[in-house]
Amino acid sequence: MDASLRRLRTDRIDLLYQHRVDPNVPIEDVAGTVKQLIKAGKVHHFGLSEAGDATIRRAHAEQPLTAVQNEYSVWTRDPEVEVLQTCEALGIGLVAWGPLGKGYLTGKVPATATFPASDLRSTMPRFTQQAMAANRSVVEILEGVGRRKQAKPGQVALAWLLARKPWIVPIPGTTKIEHLEENLGALQVDLSAADVREIDTGFAGLTIQGARSSEAVLTLIDAGSKLGTSSKGGHGLSRPRK
Repeated sequence: MDASLRRLRTDRIDLLYQHRVDPNVPIEDVAGTVKQLIKAGKVHHFGLSEAGDATIRRAHAEQPLTAVQNEYSVWTRDPEVEVLQTCEALGIGLVAWGPLGKGYLTGKVPATATFPASDLRSTMPRFTQQAMAANRSVVEILEGVGRRKQAKPGQVALAWLLARKPWIVPIPGTTKIEHLEENLGALQVDLSAADVREIDTGFAGLTIQGARSSEAVLTLIDAGSKLGTSSKGGHGLSRPRK
């Protein structure tokens, strides 16, 4: 930890995540170590990434969690199975990574797109040309709402997350200023309860083709945070859970 602080040129890390749950290390040991770092003033808050319900509860009992960072978006609903309810019950914020579906929900990724080996999407079943063509309907739902709101589909996807719960924070990633500005525009998209229902009702009639990550990556994800993943569809839920 001291070496990390030196590299970051700070005396404290505001939010320290265990980026993936290590199945070989009891989560109580991880939480206990972070607890000592918090007592020492080197860490302020504790977070987990891609953690399931049981792991979250066990960690929280040892050291209260501030945030859980799991993949969550219009087309990846796995947290709705258990994690959202757990976070709400325990007062933990959900940091939604991949809120734009790794770019697909912006509507800018054509079904004919190919990805170089350096692009992680090249290993993901959801980004085969067949799957991208089959999943176009989810983008069309966002586009339909966006036309009324004068917003782009990616902005609607982010606004959908912001409208769900005040403690859900999407973290879209980008390397381009124009994409950053577009993402920030989602803050101006006001979705009503009817708009959210329209998106959810449309999604309920879909089966997303392709798992959200490669099989190798899915094996590294904590049990419970991937309960909705299946070989048939990436979300594995024909209807989103409330």
